[in-house]
Amino acid sequence: MKRLDDKVAIITGGAAGIGKETAKVFLQEGAKVLLVDIDKNALKETVEEFNDANVVHCTADVSKTDAVKEYVRTALDKFGKIDVFFNNAGIEGTSSPIADYPDDTFNKVIDINLKGVWYGCKYVIPKMEQGGSVIITSSVAGLKGFEGLGAYVASKHGVVGIMRTAALEFSKRNIRVNTVHPGPVETNMMRRIEADISPEDSQRAKKGFEASVPFGRYAETGEIVNLVLFLASDESKYITGSTYVVDGGMVIA
Repeated sequence: MKRLDDKVAIITGGAAGIGKETAKVFLQEGAKVLLVDIDKNALKETVEEFNDANVVHCTADVSKTDAVKEYVRTALDKFGKIDVFFNNAGIEGTSSPIADYPDDTFNKVIDINLKGVWYGCKYVIPKMEQGGSVIITSSVAGLKGFEGLGAYVASKHGVVGIMRTAALEFSKRNIRVNTVHPGPVETNMMRRIEADISPEDSQRAKKGFEASVPFGRYAETGEIVNLVLFLASDESKYITGSTYVVDGGMVIA
C-alpha cells in the first residue's frame, strides 16, 4: 500500500521548487493532487510534464481571498474532499537593511508569505471534514534572524504563530498542523537570493551560506520532500503544533 493512497492534497506554490517536487512524490505515493500557483504558464507546463490524471491545477494569487476560495472549490469539485494541505507558496523579497527596505516589497512579502498562509488555513482547513494534515512551509528564517532579509524573516516567524494557533483550534477535528523549516535549498529562489545579496558574484553569496551550514552544503529538494511526505502520511498522525527543521544544522551553528 502506498503512503498516500486515497488522499487528496492541495499544494500551493506547486509549479516549481519544493512544491513541484512534493507533487511528484505525492502522486507516486497514491495521492490526488491540486497544484496551485500564480504562474499560469509554469503551472500548465508542470501538469503536462507529470502527464497524470490524478493531478489538476488552479491558477491563483494566494494573497487574495477570492482566489483561495476558488482553489478550494476546485479541489472539492474535482476530488470531493481534502486530506492534506501543503501551504507552501512564498517569495523571498529583496536583500536590504530594515531602514532601507522598500515598503512595496515588504507589503508583497507579507501578502504572499503571511496572508497567503492565513487565508489558506482559514478557507481550506474547515473543508477538511475527515481530519487530515496541514504542512506550512516556514524556513530557518522563521527561527532566527538574517541581516538584510527582514521582511522574509518576519513573514516566516509569523507563520509559526499561525501554525500553533491552528493546531490548537482544529485539534478536536483530528487535524494536525505543523511547520517545516528548510535551510538553503538548491532551488531558483536561492539563486535569486544569492544574486540579490551579491550581484557581482553570486557564488560568493552561496559560499557564505554554505559556510553557515555544518553539513557544508545546500539541501536537495528531495530531502525537504521526505519530511513533508512523512507529515502528510498517517505515520505522523499523533504529531501537531511542531516545528520541523531540515537545515543541515544551520540553526544550531
